Amino acid sequence: MELRDDLQLLQHHIRPGSQVLDLGCGDGTLLSYLQRHKGVRGYGLEIDAKKITACIANGVNVIEQNLDDGLDNFTDQSIDTVVMTQALQAVRRPDLLLEEMLRIGKEAIVTFPNFGYWRTRGYLMFKGRMPMSETLPYNWYDTPNIHLCTFRDFEVLCRERGIRILHKAVVDGDHKRHWAIRLWPAMLGEIAVYHITR
Repeated sequence: MELRDDLQLLQHHIRPGSQVLDLGCGDGTLLSYLQRHKGVRGYGLEIDAKKITACIANGVNVIEQNLDDGLDNFTDQSIDTVVMTQALQAVRRPDLLLEEMLRIGKEAIVTFPNFGYWRTRGYLMFKGRMPMSETLPYNWYDTPNIHLCTFRDFEVLCRERGIRILHKAVVDGDHKRHWAIRLWPAMLGEIAVYHITR
C-alpha cells in the first residue's frame, strides 16, 4: 500500500514503537504503514462504515466514533501522538478538539487546507463565490468544511491556547515543498502540516 505524500510528510514525526491515535483515519492507510514500518501500536477513529471495513481489512484497530462527540473514552496523556489529517476544518469545534488531542496525546500532528491560498483569494475576488479546488472540492451548501482557516488563524489559536508548534511544513496541492512557498507560505502554501505539543 503506497503512502500519500501528505502522510509521507507527517510520518517522519512519529517515533518507532510509539502509540498513535489517528482521528478520521479513513481506510487505515497511515496506521497500517506505521505498524509495518515503524512498529507502532494504535487505533483509528472513523465514522464511515465502508472505511471501517477497509481498516479491518488492512489490519488496523478501528473504533466507530464521531469526532464531534469528543474523546472522553481516552485518558490523559495515554497516547504518544494523535494525528488528524484534512479533518480539522470539518469538525464542529476545532478548538475543543485540539485541546482534547493534546489532553490525551503528548504530541499531535494536524494537516488542513489554507483558506488564504492565492487561488482561493483570487476566486473570491474575481468570481465573488466560494471557491472550489482539488483541496476544497465541494459547493458551499454541501461541503463538510465548516471552519476554514488560514495558517495565521491556526497559529493565533495555538498561541492563545498555550500550544507550542514543534514543526511546520507548508506544501502545495501535490504535497511538495519548493522555494517559492518558503518565501511566502501564507499566500503560496495550499496545505500545512503542524506538529504540536503543550
